[in-house]
Amino acid sequence: MVGYAFIGAGSAAGARHAVSKSSVCFGKGMVSYQTRSSSSKLQMVATPTKPVSSDVSPVTLTRFIIEEGMANADLSHLKDMENLMAAIQLACKKIGSLVARAGISDLTGLESGGGSVNVQGEEQKKLDVLSNDVLKNALRFSGKMGIMASEEEDKPVLVDETYSGNYIAVFDPLDGSSNIDAGIATGTIFGIFDENCSCLSSDWQDKIDGMQLKSMFSTMQPGSNLVCSGYCMYSSSTVLVLTFGNGVHAFTLDRDIGEFVLTTRNLKIPEDGKIYSLNESNELNWDPVIQSYVKSARERGFSSRYIGSMVADVHRTIMYGGMFGYPSDNKNVNGKLRLLYECAPIAFLIEQAGGIATTGRKRILDVIPNAVHQRLPLIIGSKSEVQTIIEMYQEYDKTLKD
Repeated sequence: MVGYAFIGAGSAAGARHAVSKSSVCFGKGMVSYQTRSSSSKLQMVATPTKPVSSDVSPVTLTRFIIEEGMANADLSHLKDMENLMAAIQLACKKIGSLVARAGISDLTGLESGGGSVNVQGEEQKKLDVLSNDVLKNALRFSGKMGIMASEEEDKPVLVDETYSGNYIAVFDPLDGSSNIDAGIATGTIFGIFDENCSCLSSDWQDKIDGMQLKSMFSTMQPGSNLVCSGYCMYSSSTVLVLTFGNGVHAFTLDRDIGEFVLTTRNLKIPEDGKIYSLNESNELNWDPVIQSYVKSARERGFSSRYIGSMVADVHRTIMYGGMFGYPSDNKNVNGKLRLLYECAPIAFLIEQAGGIATTGRKRILDVIPNAVHQRLPLIIGSKSEVQTIIEMYQEYDKTLKD
């Protein structure tokens, strides 16, 4: 930031002329200048001013998106992200409030007292259903959303033509909801696709038609087509971490002003770390590669940290490094986490932060869904640790061929 002072430029004799001070107003600022004699020339000189404090002018999420759009004209989708993120951040504020008040608002426990089951056969918590409605309604009225696909619903849903746009949202409205009653961190995971990028695998075209085909066709895209993804963690603070494909940025909800404020720009996951995060109760059911890796990690003095809420485990891994995984096992041979709603959005975020996201054998972002609720093994984290696991799988697969 600079201010401007005007000084007379003239001869030495002119410099001895009497000086009078005046001021002029430009917009909201007041600029002082000095005039000497009528024969002197006015010269404008830049003078430094103090930088604006973040307490006085915080970088809110909305301001950040506007500035990113101006600085990255090649990322055309950023122009539409202001509306979409306004909807998402509003939903996250509401869900965060509901989570914080769950115990005193009778929002803990199962929906309808039990018996309400989602498409995966899982019993739904009250907040699962409520959070899903909050996020769907917020996105619907953004004016940019064409299709929405939720972990809590059977199939993708087309947005009413009145409010329809060109983007597809995939989301898990309340990840870790089984921990709500225990007060453990939970979160919302989301990803945004451009409707113009379409990919439908298998023989789905022969099985469905009309509007359902359109929604399926647009939704079942590989994670490499994502234009935005992120998560909002509801914990000691409410933290929104996201990427538009040009780095990862973290925002914290300032409850005094009701806005998400930029707290970390260009967040990077450490290249290595001393933490491994897996549900070790499944150890006997893991394949030999994961069993060998965990044994090696223990021998190298790694710490075991597992919360059981994916958003919280992912956030810790981004901050401190190491690895987090939910691999396949004898009980879940195809993995447990959903590709569209959890794996792909988190993988996009991890790669943008400098890490690796894999099934162990394949890059997550390259996997083309064969079902909207397809499950997949997931291993993410610091480059050095995840690359070690990938190489272990390569060696293991080689021995199987031999």
